[in-house]
Amino acid sequence: MVTQRSQPVQAKRSLIRGASIITMDAQGDLPQGDILITGETLTEIAPRIHVDDAEVIDGSGYIVIPGLVNAHMHTWQTALRGLASNWTLLEYFRKMHAGLATVFEPQDLYIATLVGALNQLNCGTTTLADWCHNNPTPESNDAAIAGLLASGIRAAFFHGTPKPDPLPGQTPFWEVPHPRAEIERLLKVHQGRSLLSVQAAVLGPHYSTLDVAMHDFAMAKELGLIASLHQGGGPARTPDGWEKLEVAGLLGDHINIVHGHALSDAQLKRFCDLGMSFSAAPESEMTQGHGYPITGRLRAFGRAPSLGVDLESAISGEMLVQARVALGMQRSLDNAAHRDLHGSIPNTSTVTTREALSWVTIEGARMLKQADRIGSLATGKQADLVMIRATDLNMQPVHDVVNSVVMQTSLANIDSVMVAGQWKKRAGLLLGVDLQPHLRALQQSGEKIALALGLGSVH
Repeated sequence: MVTQRSQPVQAKRSLIRGASIITMDAQGDLPQGDILITGETLTEIAPRIHVDDAEVIDGSGYIVIPGLVNAHMHTWQTALRGLASNWTLLEYFRKMHAGLATVFEPQDLYIATLVGALNQLNCGTTTLADWCHNNPTPESNDAAIAGLLASGIRAAFFHGTPKPDPLPGQTPFWEVPHPRAEIERLLKVHQGRSLLSVQAAVLGPHYSTLDVAMHDFAMAKELGLIASLHQGGGPARTPDGWEKLEVAGLLGDHINIVHGHALSDAQLKRFCDLGMSFSAAPESEMTQGHGYPITGRLRAFGRAPSLGVDLESAISGEMLVQARVALGMQRSLDNAAHRDLHGSIPNTSTVTTREALSWVTIEGARMLKQADRIGSLATGKQADLVMIRATDLNMQPVHDVVNSVVMQTSLANIDSVMVAGQWKKRAGLLLGVDLQPHLRALQQSGEKIALALGLGSVH
């Protein structure tokens, strides 16, 4: 009897033919070129690729860009869209963390995270850093992660902790160390997943005691996690915390600072030298009163921010909008500084659109320590990409593809989105999902939460 060896399964191959390609890689852009995808990997990018066994997608009239990276979003707030649009940061702390957040149940986290992640895919984001800090129980974490997994997005789940006002006799949140056992549980459950990583969303010295900061930073370093933290929004609880954390050897390229407005130039330079990363949320920061995004301050030290939406309870979820807002604000600041110094308008723009596009692609990938896998289109990387319909009314004529992507493109032009070689959106529609039941559940969740706090019906 002869036993036949089973043949290895041939990975599916797809060929995007004749698109305008922005690689954000050393290879450079292709005015017209082809992209070959084998399984979940980009296997070739060239002016012309000849293969016989691939599904061919006509890319003529499209601009292909790397999948966008949303480096900071509290996705659990999706059911509260629009509620916080007129709030300052102080109102947000009081009404969201001390109020609305306390009403959430695990099912609210699930539906908000699922729909929020689906919207990110719809807008061209293929990687989401979900900063979940309304998760009082293991069931809350499991529900939020289930929402991410069900969406099909590439995600980093940043495990945070709730921020309610302490009740009489209760230890305030800023004195409570991060729950290491829960993070270890999540790491064990989800280790090896290709589209999900578990990271730490810690308080940091701005929002905690020194003992808590020391514990949390040591925990992240020992577990090999990215430790992301908010910095800004009022006086620090531990003003000398950063210096003591550095002396303890707890700072490095695994530390991610969100916002960063309270940092001095000397601190910022030191943190850049240490390889720490920075995530700005430009529209949210300016709306709520944080201050100007630190984009220009980072550029002065040879660094750049990643960008995040931050709060869909206040603004939209489109990452290209964030790139445009960050670019416009930094140009405005630079132009004003030039006029003050020279009495004239600069001869040319200080920041290019390509740089702004890098903030929502390769810089986000670097912040997540995945620049070897995502953030640009290059052979061997994951096939995360977006096809933008450049023939639309608002896009024509296209004189410069990068300018058109950053300054003209809206959600209406996001035709197709691929994550790890799988189409998540085609011809303007999300695939494999019946949105209406999810939207009804989201509506019911939002109404329940808002009404419980007397904020009225959500319609």
